[in-house]
Amino acid sequence: MSTAENRLIELLPGKARRRLLGISEQVQLVQSDVLGGAGQPTRHVYFPVDGFISLVTSIDGKPVIEVGMVGREGMCGAQVALRVVTQPLHALVQGAGTAWRVPISAFRHELDRCAPLQLIMGRYLYVLMLQLACASACTRFHQIDARLCRWLLMMQDRAHADTFGVTQEFLSFMLGVRRVGISGAAAALQNNGLIGYSRGRVTVLNRKALEAASCSCYADDRRAYTRIMH
Repeated sequence: MSTAENRLIELLPGKARRRLLGISEQVQLVQSDVLGGAGQPTRHVYFPVDGFISLVTSIDGKPVIEVGMVGREGMCGAQVALRVVTQPLHALVQGAGTAWRVPISAFRHELDRCAPLQLIMGRYLYVLMLQLACASACTRFHQIDARLCRWLLMMQDRAHADTFGVTQEFLSFMLGVRRVGISGAAAALQNNGLIGYSRGRVTVLNRKALEAASCSCYADDRRAYTRIMH
């Protein structure tokens, strides 16, 4: 059986999975690389395996805040399923690792002839819509400490490790708040024994407590994915 270690590909029946992998190449995602900018044509779609990608919205052409995160549970370039090749968001590699990359023309051809892939893509687009709406409400209504907990949990899920690299400057950019706000929230989590933070690396020490301190958006996103994709 062909395996991919990407959830969307693994959900496909065996024949469809093998065909998709046959037009894919495994590539390395390099942290901070930009895979595409908002308004630009999509050249490839990416199915992360152990790397992950931030989806960042822009104002006046400048990326300003993260609205989504894609790891092995999803893909980057899902708008292609709507027959739209223009990228709606900036795609920034947040965590280095591997991914399956498919040229846009080959993917569109496979999508046109593969009903199971169409079904999976339709469901995943619905999940993305829910996640983007949730991120918008979260940014507006939830406090920075709860949002930081949610973001750290999302990152741990996709890094598949308790320790991962992230700077306060990057956190400030991703969450759309001043660095002083990030510093205070991270210090409180560290003092309470939820995380360790040193030299740009975070270690989750008490995941259960981190989940309890997170806003409800984290659990809502996970439930929505499980309900729609399973």
